[in-house]
Amino acid sequence: MILIVAEHSAGKLAKSTLEMVTAARDSGREGPVTVLVLGQNIAGVATEAAAVADQVLVADLPALATYNAEAWAAATAQIAGEGEAHTVIIGGSRSGREFAPRVAVKLDAPYLEDATSLKANGAALQAQRYTYLARVTETVEAEGPVVAVTVKPGSFEAAAPAGEAGEQYDVELTLPASRVEVTGRSVEKSSRVALTEADVIVTGGRGVGNAENFSKYVEGLADALGAGVGATRAVVDAGWRPYAEQVGQTGKTVQPGAYIALGVSGAVQHLSGMGKSKNIIAINKDAEAPIFKVADYGIVGDINEIVPALIEASRK
Repeated sequence: MILIVAEHSAGKLAKSTLEMVTAARDSGREGPVTVLVLGQNIAGVATEAAAVADQVLVADLPALATYNAEAWAAATAQIAGEGEAHTVIIGGSRSGREFAPRVAVKLDAPYLEDATSLKANGAALQAQRYTYLARVTETVEAEGPVVAVTVKPGSFEAAAPAGEAGEQYDVELTLPASRVEVTGRSVEKSSRVALTEADVIVTGGRGVGNAENFSKYVEGLADALGAGVGATRAVVDAGWRPYAEQVGQTGKTVQPGAYIALGVSGAVQHLSGMGKSKNIIAINKDAEAPIFKVADYGIVGDINEIVPALIEASRK
């Protein structure tokens, strides 16, 4: 089977899990697509997963109430071994990148990291990933009884619900005593949709001028559209916006239905994080900006004049 470790938050299945299901089906590898849901009080998450997977394995335990790399790795390795999984797919989130290598070690499996595509190549699993600051896409492959993979978020379409829900099974786990104690968690509060979940994203670059303009134009348009807010690395480095909003090779990879870039020049590192957006709309006063080479719609002009008109039109 192909085993996917579900990512979820606040009782909801993350979009990245749906993307991993697509990656599994696109790979061409045989066997049922199985989603492993770890946590506590996760019945709703399991039901969502069953809508897109062939089967769902549920480990609803108090010991899994809070994410712990050791516990997640042990649970994943145990289920992969018992189910004779030939492929283990884990999300390329911060937590996924933390425990995925541990899973590979426990299974004595080769490890493919940050895959943007997957396909079978005979007995091997072939993956593509970015390298050299996203200037190059390299192809790598691994072969073995089981292969562990992390998938770069935003690289695949989210899987749509299947016609028939997959079967759900409760599993028993033997977890090691934890050597780490989580004493508290803080969650960033925001009324906006998360970048990785947003169908529309408004991103600002250095071309917006300053932090005040970013709030006025980028956040203003995002609020009018009910969109997520993104930023380029230059904006984050300047201290205008938090790292959580950074899109690009060193930030988040997104694939929304509409990506609106305000004052974004279009450096290759940024394009690697949003280039697969379905519709790219660029507004920049520099007609030679690289962003226009990938944009579906482009406006050459001053955002100080154009964006207020867009905000007003959106509110109407």
